[in-house]
This record gives sequence, structure tokens and C-alpha cells, in this order.
Amino acid sequence: METTIQDNNNYTWHNFKTFLNARKGSHVSGMSELKRYFHRFGYLQLRDFDNITDNFDAGFESAVLRYQAKLGLPITGKLDSHTISQIMAPRCGVPDTVHKLHASRNYVYFPGKPRWTRHIPMTLTYAFSPENLISYLSLSDVKNVFKHAFARWGSVIPVSFMETDDYGFADIKIGFYSGDHGDGEPFDGILGVLAHSFSPESGKFHLDAAETWAVELGMEKSEVAVDLESVAIHEIGHLLGLAHSPVNEAVMYPSLKPRKKKVELSVDDIQGVQALYGSNPNFTLGSLLKSDISTNQSLHQRVRYSLWSTLFIALLLMLLCM
Repeated sequence: METTIQDNNNYTWHNFKTFLNARKGSHVSGMSELKRYFHRFGYLQLRDFDNITDNFDAGFESAVLRYQAKLGLPITGKLDSHTISQIMAPRCGVPDTVHKLHASRNYVYFPGKPRWTRHIPMTLTYAFSPENLISYLSLSDVKNVFKHAFARWGSVIPVSFMETDDYGFADIKIGFYSGDHGDGEPFDGILGVLAHSFSPESGKFHLDAAETWAVELGMEKSEVAVDLESVAIHEIGHLLGLAHSPVNEAVMYPSLKPRKKKVELSVDDIQGVQALYGSNPNFTLGSLLKSDISTNQSLHQRVRYSLWSTLFIALLLMLLCM
């Protein structure tokens, strides 16, 4: 079923919708910018940045195919509505690891499979930059969000996270930044790149100050609000060594639309991080699977009940009309 392109003019990349249905052989003005996007996120090699054409050539078709395969989209090789919608969506600034050199099943690692190399169990400290915060959220609310985000990862691996006031010596350094902030990865404004962090043991965690961050979506009315905890959980996964997952339900999937919340670790997230650090002795994957099965069974029962109710009502109406 073909999806429709929503008119999301607030998105940084909303102009990319003009490329809808372009395919190999197409020539569309401005496609060079889309090629830069594909290069930025790891799908297209560009050698001469001064001479990027607007032609949909064979090299770009290959990049589109890799993008579609990586993100679980229909593999068509053209810029169909599913692909354009995904391209336009706000996302993490970390490039996608296209070649699964260090992948098992779906979860993916950074090249070299880096991780924090301390003795297990380990404790990592984190701190907030005193100069790089946002004024409309209280620091206590922000700290509470991050406490919960770190705790979700800590519940499945033998790693504890402890806040410290010593920003200079913290393992993980968190801050909100605008535009070019000195790390070679400038932010681009509202609903483009939401945040980025770096593989172990960098510990750098940067969020785009231009976004409308929400600690509770129910209390924030803005249509462009971004859930802070969802982004925090995703970026912490990078800090621990996970790259982007092709599983849409995983917190390590690269994109997050405004007013969406995704904070529950999937089986893919858990298996990936446990392959790096081992399991928290108090956690069992079986309990998570049992919970998922229970939820699915409940859903199936509701669907089955609804179906029989509909058939019964239809039969009753037929009898009344006879």
C-alpha cells in the first residue's frame, strides 16, 4: 500500500518531497542536496563536492537501494513515498552503518566494535554542561529524564550510571548546542538532526538546542515537540557502542517523528548491548518475551472477540430483514 507524503513544512528536509517518484534517469533541480544528505549519513561516496550533479545516476540508485534495505523500506530503487517520508523525518545525526561488519541478526555495532573497557560490573559517570542548557526546562526535570533513560539501559547490562557535578571529569558529558558547536557536526535547526553522540569511549552527547524539547508530551502543546527521554535513550545506546538498527521498533532506529515517544528497549536493543557488556544478573530476556507474548495474546483475543461480535450483529440484521 502506497503511503502519502504529509505536508511537514516544519521539517528541515521538507523540500525533499519535490523528488517524489524520481528514479534512475531523472534530472531534478536540487537533487545534489539530496546526494549530500545520503553522503552525510553513510550511503553515498562523494569525491568532488564542487561538481555534484542533479542526475539520478546509477551510483545514486545504488545508494537509494542501500538506504531502503538498511531502514526496512520497500526496496524499489526509486524515491517512492515510503522513502521520501523516511528521508524527511527528524533523526539522529550519527551516520548509519551500512555494511554489517559487526552485526548479528539486526543490531549493529560501530566499526571495530568499541565498548567501555573497564571491569564488569562498571560504573559510568555523567554530567550536564553548566553553560549549555535550555532555559524553558527546569534542570531538575531534565536530570530526572536522563536518570530514567540511563536506568533503562542499566537494567539490562551490568553497568551503573551515576550523575556527578564534576563536568570536566565525567565519563559522559551532556549539553544542548546550536549550529556549529566545534565538533565538526553542526546542528541544522528545527526537526532535522535532533542530537548526536559518539562511540566509546568519547562520552560526548550533544542535543540541538533549537528543538522544542518535552519532558512530558501531554503538557507540551507544540506540534514540533520532541520527546527528550526517547532521544536520550537512543543516544545513550550510541555511547555504549550500538550503531543504528534497521528494526523500526528498536530505540536504535535512526529517526523519531515529533510528538512520538519510544522508550521501551526492544529485544534487538537488549541483545545488542548485552553482546557488548553481558547481562544484568537481575534481568532475564524470557520475562520480556513472556510480557510481549502476553500482550500479543491479549490483542489477538480482542481482535477475535471483535470479529465474532461483528459477524453476530450482521447475522442478526439479516434475520430481522427476512
